[in-house]
Amino acid sequence: MRQCSDQIKKVGLELGGNAPFIVFDDADVDAAVDGAIQAKFRNAGQTCVSANRLYVQSGVHDEFVAKFVERVRELQVGDGFDPGAAIGPLIDGHALAKIELHIADALAKGGAIRCGGGRIGSDGNFFQPTILSNVAREMIVAQEETFGPLAPIIRFEDADQAVREANDTIYGLAAYFYASRSDVAAAGSAAMATFSSRRSSATSQGK
Repeated sequence: MRQCSDQIKKVGLELGGNAPFIVFDDADVDAAVDGAIQAKFRNAGQTCVSANRLYVQSGVHDEFVAKFVERVRELQVGDGFDPGAAIGPLIDGHALAKIELHIADALAKGGAIRCGGGRIGSDGNFFQPTILSNVAREMIVAQEETFGPLAPIIRFEDADQAVREANDTIYGLAAYFYASRSDVAAAGSAAMATFSSRRSSATSQGK
């Protein structure tokens, strides 16, 4: 920043995020699950554009959760140099503690663990890929970036609710949409207060 200010250059800071991942009733659920695996668990969830909150419309909520849980249970955690490992370690012990805090807060407020939920061993910063359901807006996990392999799922009824709750954050960096109708995905994308968005539909993909 100092180098840029001395030369009167513009600065764009890419800092934290709290990206929503929104799945509408008409979405291809299998494609949405594939997308969620990549958007949430790439680099163990330690990227600024990782999906941090998964909003799933009521009509496909149960199907999505069941398939997502099944896929996440198959993910192997281990050394990043192991070809069979899909998820590596977290950056440090503070990252582990933050995930545990988010999980404990969610459970105290009515959330439920669908898979995972704990550390792996005592050697290294490994944590099970974890899915939470019954997540509500007042939980810490819905307000702060976790930066780890924790996927909270929030049920929604209509597009207005999804966009309103997805925009209820000060970290507007990225957003993801899954819908079969391109106009639904495009409208949701246009309404988001984020720097970038990605949408998947039967007829279009864009950002």
